[in-house]
Amino acid sequence: MIWLVCATCAAPDTFRFATFDTGLGRKGPGLMLRDLQSGRDDQAEAALAVILAARADVILLADVDWDLDGVGLTALTDRLRDGGLDYPYRVALRPNSGLPSGVDLDGNGVAHEARDALGYGWFTGDSGLAILSRLPLDEIDDRSAVLWSSRSDAADVLPEAARAVVPLATTAQWVVPVQIGGTRLTLITMAAGTPVFDGPEDRNGLRNADELRWIAELAEDAALPLVLGRANLDPDRGEGDRAALLSLLTHPKLVDPMPESASAGRATVVWDSVGPMRVDYVLPPRGLGVVSAGVIWPDASDPLAQMVERAGPGRLVWVDVAIP
Repeated sequence: MIWLVCATCAAPDTFRFATFDTGLGRKGPGLMLRDLQSGRDDQAEAALAVILAARADVILLADVDWDLDGVGLTALTDRLRDGGLDYPYRVALRPNSGLPSGVDLDGNGVAHEARDALGYGWFTGDSGLAILSRLPLDEIDDRSAVLWSSRSDAADVLPEAARAVVPLATTAQWVVPVQIGGTRLTLITMAAGTPVFDGPEDRNGLRNADELRWIAELAEDAALPLVLGRANLDPDRGEGDRAALLSLLTHPKLVDPMPESASAGRATVVWDSVGPMRVDYVLPPRGLGVVSAGVIWPDASDPLAQMVERAGPGRLVWVDVAIP
């Protein structure tokens, strides 16, 4: 399967949806902004180059630090506009990642570390999400505050004091309608937490599974759902509840186009510890036609390959959808 299609060559009724774990999140507030504005940070410049290469109509970006005034996201979109890609519509709400819970969640006697936040993170806004769109977005339904304990008995693995504060969404959970001509799609973000790095109680694994099941329920409630983002779970490899992922990949309202790249097949990330895995997905609605799909992971002979490597372990996933 080809890894990139010229957006200017696409038919007028074809729209590209994408997701990309950017690696732009930094170790403190304001550092992403600094690196984007400087134009000298290799990783930030590489991430921008990958986004520009995809030329998606709608893209969900992960690992983008949030700030109250949106200056980091403005810097990002300004740099993309300088590169010829304008996104006039955008969503970036405060994520759960890095938001203090006030509870010692991991039981180590300290209540202010990254593992004690509502979602893993060292500061409020750490590694959030952003939707960039060329198409108008309707009112966002932010479900990020829905408590895990209100959705699943699995939340009983939390300390009792935490059950009234810890949400199900590790990062954020948004439902975002987008109108394209006479067709109304419902974008459903996916940013499930990792199912590893916990103890025998399997807290992270249980939360990951419940997040994925919830996304499947949200898709069931939408007329034309389009799920995009990171499940943090491979269909065949690694730890986690694969049945929860399969409930999405085989959902009767969704299609899995199984995007591929020239270099690594269906993998969408390469981690030093476990190698290539498929953990990022764009699942369009079954009622619309998939024109093409791919993962931007070119072989070494491609001029973009070096930028893809510098951007980080994540790879951009895209799907072109025909919309009447």
